Amino acid sequence: MTTVPAADPLSAVPRVRVPAWAWAVAVLSLMLMYVVLQENGAVFAQTAEVIHEFTHDGRHALGVPCH
Repeated sequence: MTTVPAADPLSAVPRVRVPAWAWAVAVLSLMLMYVVLQENGAVFAQTAEVIHEFTHDGRHALGVPCH
């Protein structure tokens, strides 16, 4: 009696190649989201007040508490 090896289920899934510019856009988008939604001086200590006031109304419009 011969046994047939089971096919690897992952070998049937095609690989998706993501271009480098897409990774750069994703990283920049995450950084921008952090600055707009969360930055209160932890990273940008010198300009925290300016960033806070610049994004203040946008934070409240998005439902993010900032006080």
